[in-house]
Amino acid sequence: MSEQYDFDIMADRSIDHARKWDPELIAKKYPGVRKDFIPMWIADMDFPTSPAIRKALVQLSDNGAYGYTYAHSRFYEAIINWQKRRHGNEVRREWIINSYGTVPTIHYLYQAFCQANDYVILNTPVYDPFGYAAENNGLRVLRTPLIYRDQRYSIDYDLLEEQMERYHPRVHLFCSPHNPGGRIWSLEEIQHSAEICHKHNCLFVVDEVHSEHIISGEFISALHLPAHLWDNLVVLTSPNKGFNLGGLKTSYAIVPNASIRDRLAHRFEMNSITSPNVFGSAALIAAYDESEEWLDQITDYLRESYTYMSDFITKKMPSWKLMTMEASYLPWVDIADTGYTATEITTYMSREAGVIVGDGTYYVDNGAQFIRLNLGMPRKLVTESMERMAQCQLAMQIR
Repeated sequence: MSEQYDFDIMADRSIDHARKWDPELIAKKYPGVRKDFIPMWIADMDFPTSPAIRKALVQLSDNGAYGYTYAHSRFYEAIINWQKRRHGNEVRREWIINSYGTVPTIHYLYQAFCQANDYVILNTPVYDPFGYAAENNGLRVLRTPLIYRDQRYSIDYDLLEEQMERYHPRVHLFCSPHNPGGRIWSLEEIQHSAEICHKHNCLFVVDEVHSEHIISGEFISALHLPAHLWDNLVVLTSPNKGFNLGGLKTSYAIVPNASIRDRLAHRFEMNSITSPNVFGSAALIAAYDESEEWLDQITDYLRESYTYMSDFITKKMPSWKLMTMEASYLPWVDIADTGYTATEITTYMSREAGVIVGDGTYYVDNGAQFIRLNLGMPRKLVTESMERMAQCQLAMQIR
């Protein structure tokens, strides 16, 4: 019988100086916030990570030597075996490029493949660093709004094609599963986008970091695309979201095409990104080789929390519309029927409910009628957060 893990236990987030729990930072960002706040904004979890990962990090720490390391054979084997076992991907060792986090990788990728004032194209709303990474590198962002219908997103391929023909973007950064929204794209949907990119010589970059927590349906990696579409494909992923390792800044790119891979690797070398974080490497190996059962159990726990939240909103907060979350632990909520904007809801909830939620206006564009929540915490905190917000939502309606 496999070990049963207890996700009603919360880690002490003061020890790792968690940004989401820092009172001083919160007070600056949300003036007037309640002292007993519960943070549901930043996308990390409050559970201790798997025992196997903790054991590996303690063993490394106790050894006392933290010198220079490299991406050794066990590092590559862990990735290759995980991608095969978990996602059905046949990945070759030479395709893998070690990196220090997905967002820094996006910066280096833009630097490698774009010139000043080039366009990159994003399906909005989308994870905000996709946009500011472009702007910080002197690029222009093309927004392709997702079609929103019946609490579900779909891709506007006609607009995507039109923008490709008119603006000739260098990169299409595609989030799969989508963040925010939690939408799992079908292979047909991914392929349609990939074919448009291939036709217009636009690099198709797929962020798959939210592929480990599957709430419903089946995740299909972009590496399942027909081989001819690998010519301009880059896949970005990591164990960080699945196993709560974001602070270790350990991630990797999978690049089948040699010329694209060499160009990206050269940019990494220009920025002295040549070896993994010594603790991050150990954590990745322990995650992929020894923590799959832990991942399955925490996903079950998150699924139960999502079911609770969905039922609660339906019964007690009917003006909120919870988007179907197929992946991740970050529910995306349509608050248009409340008559308030996302910023107004976010501000009010921080002050009156003491619940810090994500403001949808931060997701590049087309998010002003949404807020993002976080289920990555013990259920008692999810329950308390929802009860508080329901009471405040009632007060907002009375005002």
